[in-house]
Amino acid sequence: MTDKGLTKKDETLVELLMRTGLSKNMAKTLVYLRKKEETTSVEIESATGLRQPEVSIAMQDLRRRKWVSKRDIKKEGKGRPVHSNKLAIPFEKIIETIEAEEKKKIESIESNIKHLKEIAK
Repeated sequence: MTDKGLTKKDETLVELLMRTGLSKNMAKTLVYLRKKEETTSVEIESATGLRQPEVSIAMQDLRRRKWVSKRDIKKEGKGRPVHSNKLAIPFEKIIETIEAEEKKKIESIESNIKHLKEIAK
């Protein structure tokens, strides 16, 4: 199966995720993983146009958030090990997590404005 990269809809998703504070690299990687059952970093690089170090850092951040899981793929011969990556939880759950984080930010901003108004009286 050949990868077509990211569609217009995918690019819109990337933009929206970035507005929530995710890095461009994390957003692109996440959106691509959403489309695949399982994939390698090399596939992510070629489909998203990201460089190897960018994908590597994005994957570390996504694993830290427990959104992505990695498994080693047995490989013949020498060289660097190959890893397979996939979403650890459904994309909808990731969106719910982001929604909760965004709502906390809104509450914090509203609280701050309320206190500003009280103190400024």
